[in-house]
Amino acid sequence: MVILNFLLIFVFSLVSVKGIMFHAVPNGQKCLREEIRQNVLIVGEIEVDQVPNQKVDYVVTDSKGHILAQHHDVSKARFSFVTENYDTFEICFTTKVPIQQTYSPQEITLNVKRGVEAKNYELIGEAAKLKPMEVELKRLEDLSTSIVQDFVLMRKREVEMRDTNESTNNRVLYFSIFSMCCLLSLATWQVLYLRRFFKAKKLIE
Repeated sequence: MVILNFLLIFVFSLVSVKGIMFHAVPNGQKCLREEIRQNVLIVGEIEVDQVPNQKVDYVVTDSKGHILAQHHDVSKARFSFVTENYDTFEICFTTKVPIQQTYSPQEITLNVKRGVEAKNYELIGEAAKLKPMEVELKRLEDLSTSIVQDFVLMRKREVEMRDTNESTNNRVLYFSIFSMCCLLSLATWQVLYLRRFFKAKKLIE
């Protein structure tokens, strides 16, 4: 029983829920980036402290510049999307303050849930007419699948990094051999040239 509880705590600790709080930059932009694998549900909630005449806009884009979500003059907002490919996603906050107005600190709260934690299993259970235990088992099944996919992705990236390191090592080795051959050739040429030069000057026989 203790081992089961420990495993459940470990599994739930792997669920990705991210919250961040920061102050907006006056008439500036602050961006946050994260790499996310394919077919992952992302749900974000944004809350901005309201200050008269100060506006905060946000936009969510992928690495190709496609806009996935955006909102102007936000106070409270919620966005969601499903990733189509493994990519780097970015959310940018832009603050607009009139030049003649003194800037007042504006706090932005961003909570992002992805994968299993982003799904509403109560609605899924009601739609499929599942019992509470079945809903919880469905949630655990999705969570375990997500963890396995994360490990597979980590393994794939490890293989790619190892291949890159081996390729780089081979290139460095070949370049070192080429450099040594060039140096030996240059040294041999210098010796022969100086030998001919000294013979021409009759300094050596």
